[in-house]
Formats: sequence, C-alpha cells, structure tokens
Amino acid sequence: MSLLKKFVNDKSGNLLLFAIIFGTISMTVIIVGVAGYGVSENRASIRKHNRELAFQIADAGVNYYRWHLAHDKTDYYDGNGTSTPGPYVHNYTDKDGNVIGQYSLDITAPSLGSTVVTISSTGWLINQPESRRTIKVRIGFPSMTDYAFLTNSDAWVGDDEVIHGKYHANGGIRFDGTADASITSAVPSYYCQPLHGNGCSNSLKDGIWGSGGPTGYWKFPVPAKDFSAITDNLADIKNASQDGGISLSSSGEQGWALIFLSDGTVGARKVLTTNCYKSKDVGESSWVVRCIDAATYGATTTYSMPSNGYIYIDDMVWVDGTVNGRATVGTSAGKSIIINGNINYLARDGSHVLGLIGEQSVLIPKESPDDLTIDAAMIAQNGATKRYDFSGEGGDDRKDSLNVYGAVVTNKVWTWSWVNQGGQLVSGYNNTNSTYDANLTYSPPPGFPVGSEYDLISWEEVN
Repeated sequence: MSLLKKFVNDKSGNLLLFAIIFGTISMTVIIVGVAGYGVSENRASIRKHNRELAFQIADAGVNYYRWHLAHDKTDYYDGNGTSTPGPYVHNYTDKDGNVIGQYSLDITAPSLGSTVVTISSTGWLINQPESRRTIKVRIGFPSMTDYAFLTNSDAWVGDDEVIHGKYHANGGIRFDGTADASITSAVPSYYCQPLHGNGCSNSLKDGIWGSGGPTGYWKFPVPAKDFSAITDNLADIKNASQDGGISLSSSGEQGWALIFLSDGTVGARKVLTTNCYKSKDVGESSWVVRCIDAATYGATTTYSMPSNGYIYIDDMVWVDGTVNGRATVGTSAGKSIIINGNINYLARDGSHVLGLIGEQSVLIPKESPDDLTIDAAMIAQNGATKRYDFSGEGGDDRKDSLNVYGAVVTNKVWTWSWVNQGGQLVSGYNNTNSTYDANLTYSPPPGFPVGSEYDLISWEEVN
C-alpha cells in the first residue's frame, strides 16, 4: 500500500494531527491576544500615569505663581521686569533634579475695579507632550466691604432689623435682630452702655448677646479689623481724582451736591443754603442745631463718569441719583457725606458700584424720604454712619423703611433710628434692611481698602 493510501485510510491518526494543528493555531491566537491586551493595558496605564503626573505638574505651576504673588503682590509678568505677556514656561524636575516635564503659565491681571487674578497652568511630560492637563484658578484680595456691616465700636441690632451678609464689630454686639451669615465680635466680653437699650446699664456682657439669632452664626472673639488703612486710601483717591477723575475744591458755600444720572454722567452744583434743625447725637443730653439738609442750589455742571472712577470733594458733599458705572466719592478732612435722597444702581449686577468715604461721617438728614434706598458701600472713617435724633423739632419724625444694598463701615456708634425708654420709635426708620452686595468682595469701589493676602476664589480643571 502506498504511503498516501495509508495516510488516507488512517482516520484516527488524521484526527489527532488536525487536532494538534488547530490546537496550536488556537493557542497561538489566544497567546497573541492576551499578550496584545497586556501591552494595550500597559500602554493605557502608562498614559493614565503620565496624565496624572501632568496634572501634578500643572498644579505645581499654580502653586508656584501663588507663592510668587505672595512675595510680589502686583507682578503679573513672572518677574520679567517688563509687561511682556505669557505664556511663561518653567521646567519641572524630579527628586534627583532631572527635568521630566514643564508647565506653561498664563496670568490675567485684575480688570479695572477688581482684585481678581486668574492663573492658568498647563503641565506635560517631556517624554509624552500630548499628555497635557490645564488648571485654572482665580484668587483675589478681599475688601473691607466684605461685610454687610463693619464697625469699630460697640453695636446694637434691634429686633426689627434684618442683616443679609456678614456683620462684625471690634466692640461688643447686642443682637436682637435676624441674620443669615456670620456675626462676629473682636472681644470676649464688654460693658454694655445704656445707649444700647434696657439691660445695658454698664453691665458686663458676652462679646455677642441678645434675643436675636440664629445664635449658631455668632462667634467671638475673632481678630479685630484695621481702620487705619482708610486714611491712605483717601489720599490715593485725592491724587487719582486729579488725573482722569473729578476733583472739586471748596465750594465757598455750604458744599457740593452730586447727582448721578442714568446716562452715565454726574451733575455737580453748589449747595447755597441749608435748613437747620435741633437734633441729638449719641451721648448728647441737650439739643444741638445742625444744618445738613440742602435747601437751595447753584448752577449745575455735568461731567462724564470718570474713567478711573475717582471723585474727590474738598468740602461737604450731598449725594443721590441713579449710578451708571463705577465710582468712589471721597471727602477732605473734617467733612462728611450726606445722603440727599435715594441712590439706586442702574442694575444690581456688579457693573454699577458706588463707594462713599466720608473722612468724618455718612449722614441721613431730617428731610429724608419715608422709604429710602441706598445702593452704595459707605465708610465713615472717623465718625459714624447715622441719622440724628430729630424728634425735638416736634411733629412726627418717624420714617417707614430704609433699605441698604452694599456695605456699611463705621468707626463710631451708628444708628438709623431712635427709641424712647419704653422701646417705641421716636425718630428715624422703623424698618431697616441691610443686604450685602456680593460683588463687592473682590470688586470693591475704586480705591477702597483691600486685604493683603490673596484668597482662593475658584479652582477648576479645564481639559
């Protein structure tokens, strides 16, 4: 029998041979597939590791520039000594000093009126440049207007007062009102004085006490706030007002009245005469005649809203109107700002901001509207934000509502209303509502005091 016939007739041998051949092929396919899968998984693991390392490199870039700004707070050009924009590329080394990657920095300086710096950092590996990760953070200086209310003295919030936003006193606080944010005092305890109502006859109280709440928002003692920086800021406002701002010298009369107009202009006119009324201030036992109600005016000069936002008046100044733009009004030594009527923003969207810095006080006169709105951040550097007690003039001096949208910063004791021994309102506003303008935290009015340490505002990966 030929070899071919024998092979054909040997069926069992043929089956074994085919099984071996196809088994070998199958095993080869499986081994190759498993090996390919292992190689693919290893590559994916390396890519994932490299992307994670690129992320760490990008984060290192952010941390580097935050450190840089901590040492040079207004250098947005990576220490180049010029205004050459980025990106600025830095090497990233391992623990042995070997360069394994790089990060690229783009720095966006604060816009006009803002303290917010944007840092964008992209990191990658030298051996895999396509593994790029980008982190963007925003940091900024918090301003003194980070509070709905800030005072350098003791304070009393009445039971008909509502505070929307943070409230701080360097002294003690009697809090009978309602709050929705932190209420803080710089003292562990203090002697409450009679001017702050029944139960305050020079008695020792906790730093914060009263019938209001929620008490979970109360915290004391905390570090005091520094009022001394305001003096330097007023000097800066004066200088800047003479270079692109509005600067008005002494009126030779009672002062100046400013009216902000919705078309983005500011009208200025001299106050020729005022109306005078008997009044009392905190701690005064007898009536004093004060002349802070504007009566007659001179001709009006119209100015465009200053491009740098600075307005400085070397005199008393009365303010009202509709604010279209960003501006700060400051006064010279010994002079106050008087709220001449409603002050409204064209829109409460952060685009329109008014700062009022009275070197002495920020005052509401006797002839104020029954329902008064003040959209502004107010600072009384050496005096107080207040309305005097005009009840001695006779007649009904009780007003309905006062709504403040912005911030109130006052050195001395403030008040919008006066009550008798029985707790009934006799002068001023029956209902007061203070709402913090959140846009002011990192975008305060021009020239307002800000902190010296950057806060982290936001952090995000953008790819």
